[in-house]
Amino acid sequence: MDGSFLATWVDGEPQGSSALEQVVPMTAAHFTAMQVRGGAVRGLDLHLERLRGASEELFETHVPTQDVREQLRAALASSPPDVSLSCYVALRPGVAPERSAGRHDLVVVIRVSEPVDPPAGPLALGVVEHERFMPQVKHVGEIAKTVLRRRAAAGALDDVAFLDRSGRLTEATIWNLAFWDGEQVLWPEGGLLRGTSMQVLARRLEDDGVPQTVRPVRLEDLTSSTQAVVMNSWTPAVPVSALAGRELDPAHDLVELLHRAYDAEVPEAP
Repeated sequence: MDGSFLATWVDGEPQGSSALEQVVPMTAAHFTAMQVRGGAVRGLDLHLERLRGASEELFETHVPTQDVREQLRAALASSPPDVSLSCYVALRPGVAPERSAGRHDLVVVIRVSEPVDPPAGPLALGVVEHERFMPQVKHVGEIAKTVLRRRAAAGALDDVAFLDRSGRLTEATIWNLAFWDGEQVLWPEGGLLRGTSMQVLARRLEDDGVPQTVRPVRLEDLTSSTQAVVMNSWTPAVPVSALAGRELDPAHDLVELLHRAYDAEVPEAP
C-alpha cells in the first residue's frame, strides 16, 4: 500500500497539495475513489453514475458527466499510467449549504496519488452496531469509521463490520461484504453503500450465470463452512478468516471466483 500524493486538480486546473482541504468543506461533499491502471478504470460508468446520483441527492443538481470526464482526462494526461484517483464534488466555498444549489455552485476536485495495493489478508473482523447516515452516498467527514478502525487495531483486529439495529451485517468501515454458502454469492441486505467493485462483480457474475442473491445475513448464519470476503476499489476480494470471533472457511473458492469475474470487466479510459 502506498498512496503518496501526486497532484490535485480543481475544476480542471492543477493546484497545490492543500487545495483539497481549502475547497472541499467536510460537511458538504461526496466522492468516488478509483484505481487507474494503464490510464483506464474498471467500472468507470459506475463511478460517473455515483457522482451524478450523489450530487442530485445532496445538492439537487449535478455537474454534467461529460464535464467530469474532461476533467478526469486532464488530470490523467499529466499523471503516470498507474495511479489512485479520488474525484470529489463539493459546494463551492462561500455557498450556503442550506440553500438550493445551482450547477455552478458545485466544484470538482480530483486528487491523484500513487497506486494503492490492498492487504493480502486473510483479515479478522470484529463487529460493532453502527448505521451510517445516508449510507447510499459516499460522503466525506465520517469520523466514526476512522475511530472504529483504530479501535479494531487496538484490539488486535484488522477491521470491523457493521451490524444494523436489526442485527444484520451490512458492510465494513471501508469495505463491502460478500459471502459464499457453497452454492451462491450472498450480498447483505440493509442500508449500505453499493460499491463500484461490488456492482462490477454483480453484473459480471450475472453474465456468467453464477447464482447470487441479496438477503439478510446475521452472525448466527455464519458457520465454519461460510466463506467471506471484503472488497473496495483496491480489490474485488480479500478473504476474511474470522468475523466476531467465528472462524470461517479460508474462502479460496470465493476469492478465485470474484477475481476472475472482476478481471472480465474491460477497463475504460475517461
